[in-house]
Amino acid sequence: MSAARGSPVPGDDDTGVASLAARARAGLSGDSAARVPRLLEAVRSVGSGLELHSKLDRICETAAELTDARYAAIGVVDESGEGLADFVQYGVDEETARRIGRRPDGRQGLLGALIRDPDPVRLANLTEDPRSCGFPAGHPPMRSFLGVPIRVRGEIFGNLYLAEKRGGAGFDDDDLDMLQVLATEAGIAIGNARLYEEAKLRERWIDGSVAVTTALLAGGDAEDALQTVAEQARRLSGSAAGIVLLPTEEGGLEVVAVASDRPTKLLGVVVPPESELVAALLDGNPVFLADASADPRMRTDLTHAYGPVMMLPLESDGRVLGALLTPRSRDGRQFTGTERTVAAQFASQAALALMMAETQRDRERLAVYEDRDRIARDLHDLVIQRLFATGMMLEGAQRRSNVPEVRRGVGKAVDELDVTIQEIRTAIFALRQGPAETPSGLRTRVLREINMAAVPLGFHPGHRFTGSVDTAVGELTGKNLIAALREALSNAFRHAGASRIEVSVDADVLLPDGRPGVRLAVADDGVGIPDGGRRSGLKNLKRRAESLGGASWHGPGIGADGGGTTVVWQVPY
Repeated sequence: MSAARGSPVPGDDDTGVASLAARARAGLSGDSAARVPRLLEAVRSVGSGLELHSKLDRICETAAELTDARYAAIGVVDESGEGLADFVQYGVDEETARRIGRRPDGRQGLLGALIRDPDPVRLANLTEDPRSCGFPAGHPPMRSFLGVPIRVRGEIFGNLYLAEKRGGAGFDDDDLDMLQVLATEAGIAIGNARLYEEAKLRERWIDGSVAVTTALLAGGDAEDALQTVAEQARRLSGSAAGIVLLPTEEGGLEVVAVASDRPTKLLGVVVPPESELVAALLDGNPVFLADASADPRMRTDLTHAYGPVMMLPLESDGRVLGALLTPRSRDGRQFTGTERTVAAQFASQAALALMMAETQRDRERLAVYEDRDRIARDLHDLVIQRLFATGMMLEGAQRRSNVPEVRRGVGKAVDELDVTIQEIRTAIFALRQGPAETPSGLRTRVLREINMAAVPLGFHPGHRFTGSVDTAVGELTGKNLIAALREALSNAFRHAGASRIEVSVDADVLLPDGRPGVRLAVADDGVGIPDGGRRSGLKNLKRRAESLGGASWHGPGIGADGGGTTVVWQVPY
């Protein structure tokens, strides 16, 4: 076994061309001089392009070709400086990489030693080096080894490794010199690529913040606003999910919005107040987990299926509205410092937008309540009084009539007026009822939504309840059912042009998997759903149902020949 230290790595202010010229003047061997054109071509190749990962691939391939090595790799040192955040390799096919399994983390063995002591290393047989810890099963045999550090603006970015020189020979001094020059040029190129990618990353997050702000201030309910934040955070961070949590009355955090690339059952999960993570977030401090599946601070199954996680407080003007989580898969890479910074800025911007949207909704809600109060006064002071006076006139006419048929007809009309007056009084009560006065029963909440929808619709939707709606349906399911009903009624008002709507809530449903559930159906006789029309409302209903383990779909309505639309939303209790 032999080990050699190469000459000092040139600084970032030296260029590969100048370094080669100096060596040429000093007198290179014939073989080295012949390889100079290849090195110059390699330098040009490494300097092209700005996408970081493709540049790392190109550096590996170029280094292997330049030194006649079978294998090449770049280990990117993580922010702690104790392991590898990424490992890019050349010469190992996909099948072999699959047999090897998880890529090295750089915390042990020869790769770990190179991280702790970033100097050039050349070995004739790496298996005999005391720092080596062997190869995992399925790994191809490797003997000769050459490794040099890659510095970016004076800081260690990682190490460039070569293994198994073709022909069975070991790597020589010329290989080391060539690789050091290439590593220097690679450091400059990587620095430029990192600056470019950081600029693009910030641009994407800024665009995402603008999209969130625009969506939140465009109107809509609070659930849609939180879902928008979750979806944008997942997309921008490249995470497996985006999760929004809001404080509970008990002091914990409850999942209220989930955007995931696969169905989950996280909606409604509560992280207890005893969790130190909850305490940190509610104090306005971000939390970053390297591996959520193994972190002992996780007291729930919220992120046990994930790896790296960013937990960011949604804080604005000293007020913490909740928290934003962006977990990556277990084999996902760690979040960089830049990603953490821009994500924290996004969370602050989202919190500000949520506060502005909340203020806007409060103003709109106040205007609605004032309008409802005016309508209630008009109904009470004008409509009911006129109907009452009309009833008294009819009763007087009934007494003066001697024709039995007329007396019966007038009596029936008076009874109908009495029923109408009672219905108007019920509507007045519903119009004057504030949110804090709303009873907690699901049946009552459904009726309240129907009564509220009757005002803009111009007619009162019909309703039907089946089963023990108030006792069988849980609070989380009931809350989401009300939101789904509100969405369906809003869609019918805005798009259907309906003259009749029927709402049914069935708590005796048996789901396809055998579980008991509740089904909401909203049917109308409107124009139906046109081909190519917007379906964002239907997508919201489907997403909300799937997050609870249910489903949502639509079909023909209750108009003539199936005209209109019927929206069905069903979930387990």
